[in-house]
Amino acid sequence: MPETARHRGAALAVLSAASLMVVLDSSIVAVALPVIQTDLGFSAPGLAWVVNAYLVAFGGLLMLSGRLGDLVGRRRVFLVGIVVFTAASLAAGLSPNATTLVVARFIQGVGGALASAVVLGMIVTLYPEPRARVRAIGVYSFTQAAGASIGMVAGGALTQGLDWHWTFYINLPIGIAALVLTPLVVASDRGLGLRTGIDVLGALLVTAGVMLLVLGIVQAGDAGWTFLTIATLASAVVLLLLFLLRQARTRTPLLPLRLLRVRAISGANLTMVVMVAGFLGFQFVTALYLQQVLGFDALTTGFAFVPTPVMIAAFSLGLADWLNTRFSPRAVLVAGLLTTSVAFLYLTQVQTSGGYASHVLPSLILMGAGAGMAIPALMGLAMSAATPKDSGVTSGLITTTQQVGGALGTAVLATAVATRTAEMLSGGASEKEALASGFRVAYGFSAGLTALAAILAAVILGRRVAAAPADTPAEPVAS
Repeated sequence: MPETARHRGAALAVLSAASLMVVLDSSIVAVALPVIQTDLGFSAPGLAWVVNAYLVAFGGLLMLSGRLGDLVGRRRVFLVGIVVFTAASLAAGLSPNATTLVVARFIQGVGGALASAVVLGMIVTLYPEPRARVRAIGVYSFTQAAGASIGMVAGGALTQGLDWHWTFYINLPIGIAALVLTPLVVASDRGLGLRTGIDVLGALLVTAGVMLLVLGIVQAGDAGWTFLTIATLASAVVLLLLFLLRQARTRTPLLPLRLLRVRAISGANLTMVVMVAGFLGFQFVTALYLQQVLGFDALTTGFAFVPTPVMIAAFSLGLADWLNTRFSPRAVLVAGLLTTSVAFLYLTQVQTSGGYASHVLPSLILMGAGAGMAIPALMGLAMSAATPKDSGVTSGLITTTQQVGGALGTAVLATAVATRTAEMLSGGASEKEALASGFRVAYGFSAGLTALAAILAAVILGRRVAAAPADTPAEPVAS
């Protein structure tokens, strides 16, 4: 194997491992929440902020982090993010009270955004050749798609085998290894330079807007459509509209609007929001079904999800290159989304007496196959039209839409489950019957969302993509 190939493979491994660490963090902590609540004395509403504080910071800062990578160098921003994330993980594990843990989680979100926003752009730069890029994006997509399921297994094992502190301490060796290895295997890039200007006002508008958007969506799922929820979402919309107006007029936009005029970029991001809304709801709802209806404990629930990452690995790591070469990425994307929609439709048949093998396992296998096809294809389409100087902000944009879609899907499905369950209970159904009915409704929503994503992909994303028009030449990369 040529030296350059070995070097790139090592760089891809380090970037993917660090990305997996960030993805794992949400699901690995979710499994430990009941123990954390008891140990640190969280109230029920306060406990949600162990997750929400991370999501708000992470989602809100992705766009700014991606642009900073373009300006000051993606490797530099990645390393700063890993330092912040690792230090905050240590602080979270050592937290003596609820307030400290929530603050540490917010800082974790800041570090996660800095590191995650630039990874896809770095991989695209490492692999300019189309076929090699498809394989590399397949590896990265595996970390994104399978991370939540792996996190549930790890979270259950660490919480039951050790204690909840280790759901945070597990990040320390991974973070330290990434800090040591990244300078050795990932080439330094110079970036465009801050002298080209950064839109400070635009950065404030989009950061506040996305933070409020994620917060409003989370509030809708937790507390319903209260006045506070509506006001938060309305404020987010106003700030994001002001951001777009600002980008149209400023000389140094944070998000060049010409990128949104490229069908591959705008279409991929729209499809991503709808697709992830369905996918993340699946994780949330199925974990509840397994525990609250079938009576699984946390560790067994984690292991029950194992078929999904196995199938994701088989398709995203083993077949993505062949599929995207043999067929068009759009065709693979649509096929994957329709496969997941079938999986959700099958899950609408779950019963209180239904067994794991008969009702859940077939859908987990189909979900893994569909996600393993769809996610690498969509990531590749989203980045295929980005110029080298815009790869950071394009990477940040697609990661932002992932987070917004995940928050939206979880909130919508949580509301659907709660509403249907309440209706069934008021009608005299048992608790398990009411919950199962609520979960069936949620699976129906997910089937519809993934089918809608397939339609969007088929209609909006063309067979060929063109690079975004560049208004300035790209800066050379220093090795």
